[in-house]
Amino acid sequence: MSRGIKDELQGRSLHSIHIGGVFASHEPAVVRTVLGSCIAVCLLDPFALVGGMNHFMLPESSSGEAVSARYGVHAMELLINNCMKMGADRSRLQAKVFGGGHVLRIRESDDNVPQRNIRFALQFLETEGIAILAQDVGGYAAREVFFFTDSGRILLKRLASTGLTGDELKELEQEERTSRARSKQAAQVDDSNITLF
Repeated sequence: MSRGIKDELQGRSLHSIHIGGVFASHEPAVVRTVLGSCIAVCLLDPFALVGGMNHFMLPESSSGEAVSARYGVHAMELLINNCMKMGADRSRLQAKVFGGGHVLRIRESDDNVPQRNIRFALQFLETEGIAILAQDVGGYAAREVFFFTDSGRILLKRLASTGLTGDELKELEQEERTSRARSKQAAQVDDSNITLF
């Protein structure tokens, strides 16, 4: 951690989260995560000074896995609910969105994991009426994000590596390959009996 970031942390606790992590606080704190193709959404109620962050891997599970914060919908609901338990008002929540970098060793496409994660996060927030104040998504670099829960301030550093373990990278790559195979199968549906209106 650089000297500048250490100075910024004075008087605040530091909490690191990883895939499936969710953290919210009504006390001044800093939440840190490292993102590759994953997404982190940061929420802040600027009146109650309550904020939090999640870190999810995919919009949904391809294996029908039980509810997990590793997947977007559950991670978002957990973050919103945790902020509200700390005193946030859902109608005042503001968002900042990060991640979705193309960092895996898989050919890039419009329906790859990073693009699906970005679309999911932005659409979810729009549907819920949560304003997006800032975003830094896509591209090819990993990101290290520090979120100040009381002010909404972000410190972001681009990285050469995702910081993920080999097993986590293998799991992400397998999920992406499974997703791409399903997309190809869906594209091969016999449409000879389909009528468009």
